[in-house]
Formats: sequence, C-alpha cells, structure tokens
Amino acid sequence: MQADPRTARTRAKLRQALLEECALRPLGEISVAALVRRAGVGRATFYLHYADLEALAVDACADVVREAVDALHAWRGSPDPATPPPALPAFFESLAPHAGLYRELLRPGGSGPLGHVLHQDLRARSRTERTLAGAPEPDLVASAVAAAFAGVLADWLHGLIEATPTEIAQRVWRLLVNLHRTPLP
Repeated sequence: MQADPRTARTRAKLRQALLEECALRPLGEISVAALVRRAGVGRATFYLHYADLEALAVDACADVVREAVDALHAWRGSPDPATPPPALPAFFESLAPHAGLYRELLRPGGSGPLGHVLHQDLRARSRTERTLAGAPEPDLVASAVAAAFAGVLADWLHGLIEATPTEIAQRVWRLLVNLHRTPLP
C-alpha cells in the first residue's frame, strides 16, 4: 500500500518546521501554534498527524535512528576492531546541527522516546544479522549491543563522555565488536 502523497508532504512540512524551530529554541519552549504557522498548516491538521510535539520530534529524528543502525552495520565480512566503518564517524559528525533536540529526546543512559526507537531498531537489525550468521545467543547479544550503543550515544550527547566524533566512533566500535566476539556458553 502506497502512502498518500499529501500526507507525506504535510508530515515533511511539519518535520522541517520543527527542526527550524528547534534551531532557535528548545523543544519545551515551542508551541503548536508557532509550529503550524511556520509549516503553513492548520492546528487540526497537526493533530490529525501527531498526538503532540514529542511525537512529531521523534518522527523528525527517526532518520538519525536509521543512520545509526546503518552506520553500525556498514561492513561486510569480519569487522576490523581497530577501524570503524566510515559511516560511523560520519554519523557522529552529523549530529551537531540538532544535538540539542537529540538530547531532549535521548536521555542519559539511552532512555527517552528516541532511545526507545533506537534500541528497538538496532536490536532488531542486530538480532536478524546474528540469526542469519548462525551466531549464538542472538537475542542476548542483540539486546546488549542495542543498550550499549544507545547508552553511549546518549551519554556522549549529554557530555558525560568526552570525545570527538571520530574518537567516540572508534571507542564505541571497539566496544560493540568485543560484545559480538564475547564467547557465550
């Protein structure tokens, strides 16, 4: 089933308007009235598509989740534990323009609405790949990988881990490769 192009355009306008508003002020200071004015849609239209501003914000940031999942799985064969795939440092670099919004949606430790989406998507992808490879304990390792990445990402965004984007990419990569390689009974 194909999505209605009008729905896709309206959602895109709302997501763009939210990102523009968040460049000026924190999410908590944005009103629905200001957002719909910027997007050029009616208030009722907003509520037709989203329950509240947080739901819109998570949708607007969903691309960051897909980018994170893709960056962590941008390798084939045996991963080199010393060198992350180029997509991973690029992912960390790409967070700067909307870091404030990500911090509001991804709380320290990896909780929050964006953390939930990140954990769910990363766990599913990791589990699928482990299962296809015949690796042991796909559920356990997939949960550990998802929790570790979401937690490290959130703590880095909140300044609890000091590192440049390149440094954090290298450090998190080594951590995740080691989680995958840990022998399990």
